[in-house]
Amino acid sequence: MRISRRFALHGFLLLLPLLFPTAAKAEEPSRWEKDMGAFREREAESPSPEGAVLFVGSSTVRLWDLKASWPNETMVNNGFGGSTLADAIRHFDTLIEPYHPGAVVIYSGDNDMSKGRGIKGTTADFKTLAEQVQKTHPGIPVLILAIKPSVKRWNLWPEMKQVNEAVAAFCASGNGLHFVDIATPMLGEGDAMPDPSWFRDDGLHLSEKGYAEWTRIVGGVLREAGALK
Repeated sequence: MRISRRFALHGFLLLLPLLFPTAAKAEEPSRWEKDMGAFREREAESPSPEGAVLFVGSSTVRLWDLKASWPNETMVNNGFGGSTLADAIRHFDTLIEPYHPGAVVIYSGDNDMSKGRGIKGTTADFKTLAEQVQKTHPGIPVLILAIKPSVKRWNLWPEMKQVNEAVAAFCASGNGLHFVDIATPMLGEGDAMPDPSWFRDDGLHLSEKGYAEWTRIVGGVLREAGALK
């Protein structure tokens, strides 16, 4: 009888990771210290004005020339390449909390899925980050961009799509949350792989064409939310 109980307990422990998504695992803090230090130094030298639109996320944000996309608006770029939602959550006190933005735009999820965070875990991390923003900056629009389909990570698209659907449903609850579907326009006919022209040569990061389309889509949502002139 003791043996059977021991085996039952062992089996239950093995099932725990499947039953409940594990806590988000961020990279070691030291990996991002240079990026965080650069953000803090920038703000110390020239503080971002109240009402600016704050972009946070991975390399898709970091490589986005926000000044070129919105020359007449004040945008803040807190993108750091290779990061995940867990990293943004961990460094929230540097990336988002000290600011007084008119809106926050989040793009992440690519790296999370490629690193095995999974559908439930990535969805949970999106919710955690959005709720943190709402807690510290109540009343401002929070835009969550869909995880983009890409040539390089096309094999992950079915799972990414499920995350997008779950996050869209979460944002539909209201309270200033806006899900921005940048994914559907990128897909080919019949939901096929996106045309390579959307991307740079690596098949992952956006090309000038890609950013131009994203600027149009995201700008429209920001205007509807009252965050742009």
